[in-house]
Amino acid sequence: MDDTNSLIEQRKAKLAALRAKGIDPFKNKFTPSETCNAARLNYSEGREVALAGRITAHRDMGKSMFIDLRDQSGRIQAYAQKNVLGDEQFGIFQHLDLADFLGVKGTLFTTKTGEISVKLTSFTILAKALRPPPAKWHGLEDTEIRYRQRYLDLIGNPEVKDVFLKRSEIIREIRNFLHSRGYVEVETPMMQAIPGGAAAQPFKTKHNALGCDFYLRIALELYLKRLLVGGVDKVFELGRNFRNEGLSRKHNPEFTMLEAYEAFGDYESMMELVQGMVCHVAETVLDTLVIEHKDAEGRVSKTIDLTPPWRRATYKDLVREKAGADWFEIAPAERRQRAHDLGAEITKDYADFEVTGAVFEKLIEPTLIQPTFVTHLPKELVPLAKLSPDDPTTVEVFECCINGQEIAPAYTEQNDPIEQRERLEHQAGGEQQKLDEDFLVALEHGMPPAGGMGMGIDRLCMMLLGQDSIRDVILFPQLKPK
Repeated sequence: MDDTNSLIEQRKAKLAALRAKGIDPFKNKFTPSETCNAARLNYSEGREVALAGRITAHRDMGKSMFIDLRDQSGRIQAYAQKNVLGDEQFGIFQHLDLADFLGVKGTLFTTKTGEISVKLTSFTILAKALRPPPAKWHGLEDTEIRYRQRYLDLIGNPEVKDVFLKRSEIIREIRNFLHSRGYVEVETPMMQAIPGGAAAQPFKTKHNALGCDFYLRIALELYLKRLLVGGVDKVFELGRNFRNEGLSRKHNPEFTMLEAYEAFGDYESMMELVQGMVCHVAETVLDTLVIEHKDAEGRVSKTIDLTPPWRRATYKDLVREKAGADWFEIAPAERRQRAHDLGAEITKDYADFEVTGAVFEKLIEPTLIQPTFVTHLPKELVPLAKLSPDDPTTVEVFECCINGQEIAPAYTEQNDPIEQRERLEHQAGGEQQKLDEDFLVALEHGMPPAGGMGMGIDRLCMMLLGQDSIRDVILFPQLKPK
């Protein structure tokens, strides 16, 4: 029998001993008066409290015992005395282990070392943990365990739990910001007959009752634009998208997106929205506009300053800075060679605009650490946006790049149904079945001019919370099954 199985058997034996005494931990009820942190913050000597949490440490002093309890809010120390609880009750502690749940009642006091604690008058066992915590429970470092068994990561690493609590606050404040501006939150289908709104490989499924194929959505866009047609002038959705593509530090097959659309707006109004929203979230949740990212040793590795106004630069100007002032004048073959020489990864089947895109994505975007609105992208990249009036090879689009990655694309929406059909047909390569006819019919009923934007919530959280991998801001990231 290995060590883990032996420890499990020992814990089961302790559970049996408790039940023999008429104590069944899983049938007990206990109502805390407050959280552990609230008890510490509202300290007054002798105040009675009822607290509950998981046992994370205990120190047996013979006739007394110190126990650390931790709930979502934090930790507090409990002090048990044999002469107060009595021999029988005090003896029950021998059947407790790390990770068990305990409810305690008592009075607040401060120890000689200055630590706020609870002097117990009674306690209740609320759950028995039958498995021991990992060997390095405090500061769990095994990445495989952290991702596969996130609950152990949350128990062992309070700073990880703080990341996810702050992620929740970030999403709450995004909603608050949009609601305060009159946006209506909606829900649109996750299963779609024709996946649209982006160029990505979808996950495919089959609906048995209807006898047809469906796809998990790759974007929120086309249904939200239908609502603009229907007269919902400011609309947003926070939801999951699914793309059957590779995993990386920046990519997870299932991810969270915000998309927002505003009738009578454009890409300029979306710039104002994105900048205002991100600054509001940072100030409200983090109380700062200066975000520090730290390395493994805890040293500051980079600092991101969100103070407005954010930099604006055109796509073409950034490419010229990196690849040469004559980049857009030279022949396509020369562009391809120069891109290769610069270190951009390209293949033989890349179209000319994709060669330029590779230069931007691989060599320019990673350098954009401070907030930058990259504007006026090539029209081939964004078939759902309006052409720029002063340069019809580009569209009225921006990509908001922070922390070396795209956080939010946005654009002036294409509302000309004839132009939209032509560009979607071009994107589909003549495959009529890939066209969302219902969306095009909706446009023919008249869609107001509008601005629209999408924001990757996971990447926003990475930037704001100083995390280098998308897996560290997603509670349960996709992993290959064992």
